[in-house]
Amino acid sequence: MARVAIENETCKGCGICISVCPVKIIKISNTKTNKAGYLIAEVIEDKCIGCCSCAIMCPDSAISIFKE
Repeated sequence: MARVAIENETCKGCGICISVCPVKIIKISNTKTNKAGYLIAEVIEDKCIGCCSCAIMCPDSAISIFKE
């Protein structure tokens, strides 16, 4: 099993991570914002398969994957 960690203050809510996630476990929050005012990405399920697509594609390097 793997775990997705999103650095909230770095995320700009671009949504690229959502489009590349094969298991669709990431969404843009409707309420969570960072200090810059961006709605941020959040993990909605603990079903990460550890493919790292979201972390690779994130233009701001705001995502890390931890394999457990």
